Amino acid sequence: MKTLKIVGFNMDIQWKNKQENFSIIERKLNPIIADLFVLPEMFSTGFCMDASEIADAQSETLAWMQSFAHKKNTAIAGSVSVKENDKYYNRFYFVQPDGSYDFYDKRHLFSYSGEDQVYTQGKERKIVEYKGFRILLQVCYDLRFPVFSRNTDAYDLAIYVANWPVSRVEAWNHLLKARAIENQCFVLGINRIGVDGNQLEYTESSHCFFADGSICHEKKEQLVIANLEIDTLKKFRERFRFLADSDDFQLKL
Repeated sequence: MKTLKIVGFNMDIQWKNKQENFSIIERKLNPIIADLFVLPEMFSTGFCMDASEIADAQSETLAWMQSFAHKKNTAIAGSVSVKENDKYYNRFYFVQPDGSYDFYDKRHLFSYSGEDQVYTQGKERKIVEYKGFRILLQVCYDLRFPVFSRNTDAYDLAIYVANWPVSRVEAWNHLLKARAIENQCFVLGINRIGVDGNQLEYTESSHCFFADGSICHEKKEQLVIANLEIDTLKKFRERFRFLADSDDFQLKL
């Protein structure tokens, strides 16, 4: 049976301090064994609109992720502020143990905070394959747009990384479960904790849901631990063939 052990880190991100955040992650995760580690949105800086100050121009965070993946022989994923060709992106990297990587640029930019005025919108969905799982990469505000993540039996697990403040956390909690149910997939949502440089407060609210909406994780010392079994999901889909009855549509990006 193909299984995937995921460990997500409910991280108190240090504002605009990449090296300190790298050190925090290493201290917390180095003793842990997992197939995949997942970090929150903009885990190296916090969700910051000062892109000219904080964005990676030399792939420094990606290089750190590749080094971490190599040392631990594991995959690691999380989003990063990136500068490329004089544009800024909120980029979700998925780095494999051999250093190869895929990325997804956030599609739905959070206009309420002015993210759409600073960062460039992504152009496509991204699904990566890892250890027998097809994984959809999503970032924070994407969660509010179910058409974009609608499953046509294209993926088994959706990962949402976020900086989703406590003032709106009930929406986060309910929408994660809804995405799991409507798409008949595992859904993992990893949020940050603490207070950011904009004085927004974040509470522990990371979860992993099964396709029926049930919880499939345990929590321990800021970690969310999920052991996912692909055969369990396949059997559920075979018994409840809801995806086969879904409406046809064409997503225009």
